[in-house]
Formats: sequence, C-alpha cells, structure tokens
Amino acid sequence: MSNTGLASYAADEATSVGRRFPEPKPAYRSEYQRDRDRIIHSTAFRRLMYKTQVFVNHEGDLYRTRLTHSIEVAQIGRTAAVALGLNEALTEAICLAHDLGHTPFGHAGQDALNHCMRNFGGFEHNLQSLRVVDTLEEKYADFAGLNLMFETREGILKHCSVKNARQLGDVGKRFLERSLPGLEAQIADLADAIAYNNHDVDDGLRAGLISLRQLRRQALFGKHYDTVRKRYPALEDRRLIYEIIRRMIGTVVTDLIEQTKRNIETVAPKTIDDVRNAGRALAGMSEEIHAEHLALKKFLNRHLYKHEKKLEMTAQVQAILKALFSSYMERPALLPEEFQEAAEAANEAGRARVVADYIAGMTDRYAIAEHERITAGCSPRPGNL
Repeated sequence: MSNTGLASYAADEATSVGRRFPEPKPAYRSEYQRDRDRIIHSTAFRRLMYKTQVFVNHEGDLYRTRLTHSIEVAQIGRTAAVALGLNEALTEAICLAHDLGHTPFGHAGQDALNHCMRNFGGFEHNLQSLRVVDTLEEKYADFAGLNLMFETREGILKHCSVKNARQLGDVGKRFLERSLPGLEAQIADLADAIAYNNHDVDDGLRAGLISLRQLRRQALFGKHYDTVRKRYPALEDRRLIYEIIRRMIGTVVTDLIEQTKRNIETVAPKTIDDVRNAGRALAGMSEEIHAEHLALKKFLNRHLYKHEKKLEMTAQVQAILKALFSSYMERPALLPEEFQEAAEAANEAGRARVVADYIAGMTDRYAIAEHERITAGCSPRPGNL
C-alpha cells in the first residue's frame, strides 16, 4: 500500500491525466469524490429514477429502476474496491455513471433507437453515457458536460468500435491499442453484471414471470435455496427469496475479490499502467462461480427477458420510440426550442443525433406522454424534458 492507503496499482489522482479543462483542486474532497458528486447532482442521474431496468416504470412501484440499479452496482463496486485496496470514490463514480446515457424502456429502447440510427452511426447507451458527461449535461459556465477525470471517463466507456474510438481522443486510445482500463473500471463492469443478474431474479419472481421451481435448477440459486430451506423451513416466500439472493450476491462478490487477489498476485502489477498492459483483465471470478453466474444470466435471458409478456411490452415501447424518432425527424418544430434550433441547423445525420440525444434523455413516462401528445396533434412543448 502507498501512503495514500491505496495499492500501488490503484488509480491515483496525483498521477492522473486529469480533466479536459483544468480546474482548481477541491478543498475538502478528492478529485474522484468531486466526480461522484457531480454525477449525483446531474440531470441525467435524476432521470434514472423513471427509466426502466427490466419492467417499465408504471408496471409497479417495487421493481428496480435504472437509478436503484446504479446504486446497487455502486454498493457492490465499493465493497470490492475497498477489499482490493483500490480507489473507492472512483469506483463509485463509474458505477453511478455507467447508465446515464440509457434510453427509456431499458434495452428494448436502446435497440429501437439503434435501429432508427442505423444509417447515422447507430446508438449505444455506453457511448451515450460518455456523451452525457462530456457534452450534454449543462451545469457549468466554463465548459460543457461535467468535466470528469480521465479515469472516470475511461471506466464509463466499457466498449467501443474502432471507428468511434478514433474520434474519442484520450479515452478511445485503449481500444486502438488493445489495452485495458484500470482495476476500478474492471470492478465496476463486473459489479454491474452481478447486480442485474441477482436483482432481476428478484423482480422476475415478483412479476410472476419466473418461478422458484425453475430457479432451483440453477446451481447458483439452487444451492442457496436448499441451505436456506433447511435452516428456516417455515420462512415465507418474500423473506426466503431475499435471504437466497443476499447469499448469492455474497458468494459471487466474495469470489470476485478472492480471485482478483489471486490474479494480482500472479501478474504482480506495480502501477495502473501495468494493469492496463497486463494482456488480460485482472478482475474476475473463479471458473466455477463464473460458470454458475453465466448459466443464471442465460436462464434469465431465455425465461425472463424473452418471456411472452415481456416481449409484448417490448414491442409496444419500441413502437413508441420509433414513432417519436420519425416524427421529430420529419418535424423538428415538435422539439423544444434548444433542440429544434440544433436540429434545423444540422445536416440529416446531425439532426438524427440531436433527435437521438433528446429521446435518450427521456424517462419512460415522458416518452409515453410525448407519444400521446404528438399522435393527438398537440403543439410543441415550450421547454426541455
């Protein structure tokens, strides 16, 4: 450990590339704490409260939203970061920001918007999250976006095509050089996968789209089901489910920490650049737990995300977004004034990107209301979302 209390291979603001626009150092926070706080205070972060995780926001009050998902990801990420001597504030910032660019209606919305943008460079929520923090947030007099630290931006951009990487400068460079991000970003990525795998089990059971009988055949769920049932034979279903999922998360997170420690001992990185140039990700699970984690993910994809009732809702919400995109492209006057001006001043591809930015920023209920307004032939809204 260094004198900062961090491992030598952790991200350290003292050796960071820093921010795109220089700013005075914060008086009572670290630079990464400042990033976390800027993310929490962003408009895009607040909108996550009303954006779909799996179930559309109006389907029930107790289902996860993008906001509660992001908080759960951050909790897992922070736990792992502290255990591994990594930068906790940076890990938390990446976790909280990773879905800022997500569309309304979850992955169904992203797929619909990507289809609409197929002739204009496509749409990918991960890239959009970076666009939000670099450009679209309007909070500060001296710069567009949130002006986050390089390592935070690096962690937000989990994957990227070579074509897009060439246009992204510093954060795109690693995709061209085939290097890796720091361990904080690697942990945040896995925390995301652990969070949604486990909380989607909970939401799927609550919705009645998957059953305990089905889940008991999944190794990760089944072994904890048997343990909890044996110890608490009279436990009612809701507490039974919570107890199982709590243990599932504990098992996977503990395994992630311990396997990552073993990987670090094998490679012995001295600096964050050693981590980036290790040739493989150092954060990871053991083969056994990773196999169980992937099996559960495949089960959810087959039985929850592609459930007949879920696909019916998917078709409905995708039709809404496609109709919105078409309407705004044909009639930019339907957009709020600031988006309208940008759309009318751009070529077709530029207009499409403005429209995509506007739609991606919508909450579920706002998108539904906009669709109803436009199809009813109402006049444009005077302001932003």
